[in-house]
Amino acid sequence: MKNIIVITGASSGFGALTARALADAGNIVYAGMRETANRNVPQTRAVDEYSKEHKVDLHWIELDVNSQDSVNAAIAKIIEDNGHIDVLIHNAGHMVTGPAEAFTPEQMAQLYDVNVISTQRVNRAVLPHMRKCGKGLLIWVSSSSVKGGTPPYLAPYFAVKAAMDSMAVSYSAELTRWGIETSIVVPGSFTRGTNHFAHSGRPEDTKVEAAYETRYAGLMEQISKKLAALAPEGTDAVLVADEIARIVALPEGERPYRVHIDPANDGSEEVSKVADLIRREFLNRVGLADLLTIDKKMETSI
Repeated sequence: MKNIIVITGASSGFGALTARALADAGNIVYAGMRETANRNVPQTRAVDEYSKEHKVDLHWIELDVNSQDSVNAAIAKIIEDNGHIDVLIHNAGHMVTGPAEAFTPEQMAQLYDVNVISTQRVNRAVLPHMRKCGKGLLIWVSSSSVKGGTPPYLAPYFAVKAAMDSMAVSYSAELTRWGIETSIVVPGSFTRGTNHFAHSGRPEDTKVEAAYETRYAGLMEQISKKLAALAPEGTDAVLVADEIARIVALPEGERPYRVHIDPANDGSEEVSKVADLIRREFLNRVGLADLLTIDKKMETSI
C-alpha cells in the first residue's frame, strides 16, 4: 500500500528533493509550502510538471508552518482526501549567518518560530490522527551541528536545530506506546544541492555586524569554502532525500532511530552515539525500557 506522506518546507532544497524521491518510490506525497498563490507559484508548477511527467502521486499543498490555521487546513484536507497520514516529515526551517550579537531578540524569536515551534503546530494537527490509527512515522530533519563541529557565525541556527532535535528525542519516547515511530535524520553541511547558505538571513543590527567585520573579515566566506572542500567530490543534497526514502520504505519496527548523512564528518555521529547510549541507559534505570523499542538496534553500533 502507498504511504500518505506530508513534508513541510518542500518548496526547495532537502524538502523538494525528498518529496520527489518519495513520490518516485510509489508514495502519495504532499509537498507543503507557503505562499503558493504568489512567491512560490513557480515551485507549485514544478511539482505539477514533475508529477505529470513522471506519473507519480506528488501534490503541493498550502502549508505555512508559522500559521496554525494554515497547518490545520492543510492536514484536514489531506485527511479528507485519504483518511489518514502515515508519515510526517519535519523539514521546514531557515538558516541565518552572521555574528550572534548582531541578531535582534525579535529575529531570534522568529527563527525559533519557524524552526522549532512550527513542529509543534504540525504535530498537534497530525498526531491525533496517528494516535487514533495506532501507527505512524515522524521524521525530523536535524543537523550535525547539534552535536558536531560548530564554526562561528551560525550560532542562532545551531541553537534552533539543537532545540528541534531535543524535541524529537522527547517525542520519540512519548509516542512509542502509541505505535508511532521516530527517525531523526542528521544531514551535515551540504554546499551543493540546497540554497541554505545562499538564502540565509542576515543580522538586522548592521552596526554590530560591521564592528565584528573589523576582526573577522570574510569569515563566513572562508567557512563556506572550507566546508565545500571537506565534502568528497560529487556530494549532493540528494543523498539526504534518498536516505529518507529508504527509511520510509523499511518495514514498521525496523526504521532507525537516528541516521547521519555527513560528508564532512564533523564528529556529530560519534557524539550522538554516546548521547543516545546514555539516554538508553537512563531510561532503563528509571523503569522505562519499553520506550526504547524503536532504537534497540542501535546497541550493535555503539
